[in-house]
Amino acid sequence: MHCPFCGAHDTRVTDSRLVAEGDQVRRRRQCSSCGERFTTYETAELVMPRVVKADGSREAFSEPKLRAGMLRALEKRPVSAEAIEAAVERIRQQLRARGEREIQARVIGEAVMQALKGLDQVAFIRFASVYRRFQDIDEFRAEIDRLSQEPGPALGGGEDER
Repeated sequence: MHCPFCGAHDTRVTDSRLVAEGDQVRRRRQCSSCGERFTTYETAELVMPRVVKADGSREAFSEPKLRAGMLRALEKRPVSAEAIEAAVERIRQQLRARGEREIQARVIGEAVMQALKGLDQVAFIRFASVYRRFQDIDEFRAEIDRLSQEPGPALGGGEDER
C-alpha cells in the first residue's frame, strides 16, 4: 500500500481490528519513509448475481432498489430502521449464498415478501398487491385470509419502535 502523504510504497501495519460486525478489517499503517500514520479498511469483494427479469433482460443486482421497494411497502408502519436494514442484509446473504451467477427476479420478490411477512403484515399485503398485480378486492381478501390462517402475529402486527 503506498503512503497517501509522500507516495512511498513501503508502509507497515501497526494495528488491525475487526469492525462493522466483523465485515471489515481496520488497519493502522505507518509509512517507513515519512513516518506518517493512516488508516485503511479492507472488505471482501463479493459479487452479487445478475438479476434476470420476467422479460428475459438482465441487470445488475441493486441493493438500493431492494431497499426502496421494502421502504415503499413499510411507509408509515411501526418498523425500525434497524429491522429493515437487517432484513435487507439477510436477503443479500441468501442471494449470495445460492452461489448462482444469475437469479430470477421472481426469487428476489419472494424473498422480499417473506421478509415483509415477518416485519409487518400490512406491508406484506401492500407489497404483494403490487408484486402479484392484484386485480380486485377478492384477490386482497384471499391473500388476507391466507395470511390470517398462518401461525404468528395478528394481521397488522409489526415491530413497534416506540
